[in-house]
Amino acid sequence: MAKVAFLGLGVMGGPMARHLAAKGHDVTVYNRTKAKADAWVSAHGGKAAATPREAAEGQEIVFACVGNDDDLRQVTIGPDGAFSAMGRGTVFVDHTTASAEVARELAAAAETGGFGFVDAPVSGGQAGAENGVLTVMCGGDPEIFARVEPVIAAYARACRLLGPVGAGQLAKMMNQICIAGLVQGLSEAVHFGKQAGLDIEAVLDVISKGAAGSWQMENRGKTMNEGKFDFGFAVDWMRKDLSIVLAEARRNKAKLPVTALVDQFYAEVQSLGGGRWDTSSLIARLEK
Repeated sequence: MAKVAFLGLGVMGGPMARHLAAKGHDVTVYNRTKAKADAWVSAHGGKAAATPREAAEGQEIVFACVGNDDDLRQVTIGPDGAFSAMGRGTVFVDHTTASAEVARELAAAAETGGFGFVDAPVSGGQAGAENGVLTVMCGGDPEIFARVEPVIAAYARACRLLGPVGAGQLAKMMNQICIAGLVQGLSEAVHFGKQAGLDIEAVLDVISKGAAGSWQMENRGKTMNEGKFDFGFAVDWMRKDLSIVLAEARRNKAKLPVTALVDQFYAEVQSLGGGRWDTSSLIARLEK
């Protein structure tokens, strides 16, 4: 069993840290809101630290799952950041959905400090985190990855190294590109069927068994039809992710016309007051 720290106890990080503790790892947690860290320790054991630096002291692996690039820099290289307490032979694993650029920046800082870095964004949402069945896309050195993969297995059903540092974040961008297009297509299909007077649940049950089937159809088709969006992955976070995708596309000259269009559709959902709605709320703009 490993001595680990987990920085960030949001809807993803909290359950991921819980699975680490349940597997017998020695877990120290940090959260910007200290009361949340204290509540986590009361429920799951382990220790709470007052700063990322304090959390990282003496640990073999430090995990993080925070909001964005700036949050990540704050808990790593900011004042009282974790990197200042990490020594030779330790590893920092970042589960934040962030830019490939910040992953490379922090990997360089880790190399200077003599420790390893793996960028490891996840897919599967809150339900995947709660149930310990996340998909983890990793970038980093194969030897360093091999040391952390068995520990990541506490909350992952799939974990794969896809290339050097930054590859994990680039793979997560591909994931978000796919989701954006799928959700828009599903929204239009459900809207079309309702306008045509069809039994939407019956149609979805049939077509989900064929070539049109997808995770989105299986898990979001019914709630889209019912206009229920108060759960899941928030539109605000999807727009954050798509902003990273589109910025990377400008750098690598990729052409993403559909992704750019769907990003603007999500902006319309935000203007409807749906910033915290699930991403399946794209259908709301068609029915407003």
